[in-house]
Order: sequence, then C-alpha cells, then structure tokens
Amino acid sequence: MKNGVAVTGMGIISALGNGVATNLNALTNGQDGITFPEILQTIHTELPVGEIKFTNRDLEHKLGLKGKHSITRAALFGILAASEAIESSGLSKNELLTTGFISGSSVGGMDATEKYYSEYEGSSSHRRFIPAQHPGFTTNSISEYLKIKGFTTTISTACSSAANAIMLGARLIKAGELDRVIVGGTDCLTKFTLNGFNSLKILSDKKCKAFDDSRNGLNLGEGAAYLVLEAEHLIGEKKVLGRVTGYGNANDAYHQTASSESGEGAFLAMRDAIEIAGIPLENIDYINAHGTATRNNDLSESIAINRIFQSAIPELSSTKAFTGHTLAAAGALEAVFSLLSLQQHQVFPNLNFLKPMLETGLLPVTELKQLSIKNVMSNSFGFGGNCTSLIFSKNE
Repeated sequence: MKNGVAVTGMGIISALGNGVATNLNALTNGQDGITFPEILQTIHTELPVGEIKFTNRDLEHKLGLKGKHSITRAALFGILAASEAIESSGLSKNELLTTGFISGSSVGGMDATEKYYSEYEGSSSHRRFIPAQHPGFTTNSISEYLKIKGFTTTISTACSSAANAIMLGARLIKAGELDRVIVGGTDCLTKFTLNGFNSLKILSDKKCKAFDDSRNGLNLGEGAAYLVLEAEHLIGEKKVLGRVTGYGNANDAYHQTASSESGEGAFLAMRDAIEIAGIPLENIDYINAHGTATRNNDLSESIAINRIFQSAIPELSSTKAFTGHTLAAAGALEAVFSLLSLQQHQVFPNLNFLKPMLETGLLPVTELKQLSIKNVMSNSFGFGGNCTSLIFSKNE
C-alpha cells in the first residue's frame, strides 16, 4: 500500500450534534438525528429531515458574532466544524497563514437569499446577503473568520462536492503544491432544496432505509465537516487519525439526476480509488456507501459494488439514516465517520433495513459491529453523474 496523505484533525456538526465525540456517541448507540422541520420554515412539516436544532442566533452566539454580517447558516456550520478540526490538529494562528482551504457547498447562502428575495427591490436592509447566494461566498466567509490565508477554493459538484474537496486536497499535497490544507464541506436545509427534491418524488415520508427492497426515498439533512490534511514532513509528533490513500472521480454522463443502470460512474470511481491506493480488493474492510435510499441510487450503487467486488463484498452500510443526506457536505461527514470506523474498529449500522433488494440481494450491516478495520472506502455520488470514491487507511 502506498503511503497516503495524513489526516491530523477533524471536526463535524450534524443532526447528531456538535462535535466528533457527540456524533460518535450517537453512532455507537444507534441514535439517529431524524426529526421534523422546526428551524426551517416550510409547509412540508410532515417530511422527516436531519435538522440541526440550533437557530442561526444560537450559532452566532457560539461564535461571538454581533451586529450586521452576511455569514449565513451553511457558513456558520462550516466555521464550527473547521474550528474543531483546527483545534484537533493543534494548528497555530501562524500555521493558518500558510494553510489552504478547499470547501464543498451546493446551497451556499441560499437560505438567506430565498428568505429576503421579495424585499430586495423595496429595501436595502438585507441586500448584503445577495452575494451569499454563491457557494464561494460561504467558503470565503469561513476562511476569513478563521484567518486561513493559504490557497482557497470552492467545489460545487452536487453531492460529491466535499469528497472532491478531500480528493483535491490530497492530490495537491502529493504533488507538492501544498503542505497543509483543510478540506470538507457544508450545506444547510433550504426551502429550495426541500421543495426541489420533493418535486422529484424522491423524499420519503418516513425515516429512510437504504438498500431495503421497500425503500421509497431519502431524508434531507444539513451539516458540515472538515479534515486537516498534512504532508509527511509536517507531522512530527502529531497523532495521525488516518490517511487518505486512494481517490477516484468519474462521471457516467447518464442523466441530470439519475444514476446509470449499470453504475458505470460509481464503478469507475471505486476502481480508480483502489488502483491509486495500491491495495488488493480483499483489503477493503468496510464500505461507507453513498446509500441515499432512493430506488435508483441504491440499485445503481449496489450493481457497481457487485461489479467491483463480485462474490467477496466487504462489510457495508449507509450512515445517511443517522444524519439525513447532507448534499455537498455528505462526503465530509462520512469521511469523519469512516475515520471513526478505523479508530474504533466499528462498522456503524445501516438503520431501518429489513429486506434485501430483489435485484442484487445486498446485505448491509444492521447493528453496530466490531471489526478489525484497516481500509475504508467512502462513496459519494452526485447529480449529473459525478461520482467520487475515497479510501481511508489506518496509520501504520
């Protein structure tokens, strides 16, 4: 196995709570964060979501923000999660001056622009939020608050955004372009996304059940997570939480919102990640699947997994029933969960599963399972067919 890029810090906020320890506690106890909308003002109060039960005012208070500013909900999440990652890694203020920042987002500040849209023409009081519509504004809000001064960019490739941010960060370090970079993503619930996914008829009115034969849709969620990636010469005595050893990205160019019937994009992404990691198939111990619980995605992903692993499929589960599908942030949340699996030697359960799909018979892990884990594959597949697979490995 090739020596991957070191992960020296991580942070997260999700519907399971704020911080890595809180999220781990919920995962190990099988406690999901799926509720009904309370913070998001929507007519769809009957649709389950993975909502973070902090108001924006609560978040502003936590961060010491006062007066008028244009930091929106996704950026507030991002600041909290990235701050934990920085503290976890022990980075100093001086080190942040040369640290890069790559963040994925699809929603950006849309929660604010949709809220104040009708007021813009007649009043100037909320026009400061107009630029926040762009996901890059969210990235800049986070980096400016945290005083991160290195190379900064945004990735917006739908639900693979954060995974692509992690991949890009690892590639830049391997290429010698960066020595240290904070990578991940953030997204919040909005009326636009809830209504949009509902119009596609892929939201479930119950808690989602990935890979189940009777699955009927996903639960949307919100959250943020970030990792600190560092080059070998910077590690010193730091604790290495794991390594990014493999990554692959492909696009099956099949449909705007649907995955291909053969799972071609997912297949190519997983194949390339394994090839870059330089490990045999049988060394993948666990797959943290994309597993959205839609009819199309789960079938396509399971076909791709069967194509790659054939009769020797690793232990597998989707953790989206814990947090909801957090869109651009999903790959980052699940990267943290994958690293926790490595550290705790645990496979977190695929909640709510009852009956395998008739087409593939895929059997996910349904209860917390202790397992010696050295390599985890994490899948993130987005609209437009953008598919990314990451491999996280123990530091050995």
